[in-house]
Amino acid sequence: MSDKAGVADAVEALRKIGYFLERDRQPTHRVKAYRRAADTIEALPAAEVRARRRAGTLTELPGIGPKTEAVILEAMDGAVPSYLTKLEGAAGELTDAGSVLRAELQADLHLHSDWSDGGSPIEEMARTAARLGHKYMALTDHSPRLTVANGLSRERRLQQLEVVAELNKKLADELDGFTILNGIEVDILDDGSLDCDTEILARLDIVVASVHSKLRMQSEPMTERMVRAVANPHVDILGHCTGRLITGGRGTRPESDFDAEVVFEACKQFGTAVEINSRPERLDPPKRLLSLAVESGCLFSIDTDAHAPGQLDWQVYGCERAEECGVSADRVVNTWESSALLEWAAS
Repeated sequence: MSDKAGVADAVEALRKIGYFLERDRQPTHRVKAYRRAADTIEALPAAEVRARRRAGTLTELPGIGPKTEAVILEAMDGAVPSYLTKLEGAAGELTDAGSVLRAELQADLHLHSDWSDGGSPIEEMARTAARLGHKYMALTDHSPRLTVANGLSRERRLQQLEVVAELNKKLADELDGFTILNGIEVDILDDGSLDCDTEILARLDIVVASVHSKLRMQSEPMTERMVRAVANPHVDILGHCTGRLITGGRGTRPESDFDAEVVFEACKQFGTAVEINSRPERLDPPKRLLSLAVESGCLFSIDTDAHAPGQLDWQVYGCERAEECGVSADRVVNTWESSALLEWAAS
């Protein structure tokens, strides 16, 4: 085994451990410890990592502690680290249901990278999505006004388009034709307009529109706000429509108040898909509204809203809820081939 291969194996093992910890919703600091260790040794020449290993000075590097050092040493010896073996052995199905619809999905259309408030590079998100069986994904980093989530300015958005184009060239052969679609999660502003200029929106493949502010707005103006957004010809998906939080570190938050019948009818009329958000703290919309959207004849998109690679596996939670509420696979836009999806979005 070459020096380079041994270090690459250690990086991969550390990232896999981070993936399984994320998937299992372990504390963020534990996940970051392994990702930080991977970043540290990946940034160094392989010869230096080998030399530090021989000298016993790996733990002098920032982000390398006794536990991450043990993983590195085992991986560099050509073995599967024992901690990784333990995590892989304990990783069962996340839920007993949803597997039928999950098998039909070809993509995730709502996810974030470290360009906004995600924790990992675009390439790592793409490689994980491909490993989970997807054929494509939509990168939907936040729009400018959501500064708390490091929303992308116009200049950064244009730069990201160039980065994605280069990544698609690089990954096409390596990942058997896997494609990254250019997307955005755009803020729905108070009056229903969008936090992005139309020239940028027209260049994107997928636009997810979500409410992130004034979630306690009164029902009538909130309804008007959401209807105006879904009627926008650039909007493809209405993201996490109630804005609720039911668990997690951010606490809980009630549903926004709006006329769901009117909003879902607008989604049907204007061909905008209703997102089934799979994040465990969201699970949005709630089942009563999801059933109403089914009755209204809406299309759907089952997405993770992932902010890290391990969260991409959460899609089955949305599939479980979709199956329970009678959502058929043909009405889920991310069961379609990418060409069909892009044709739908463009129309």
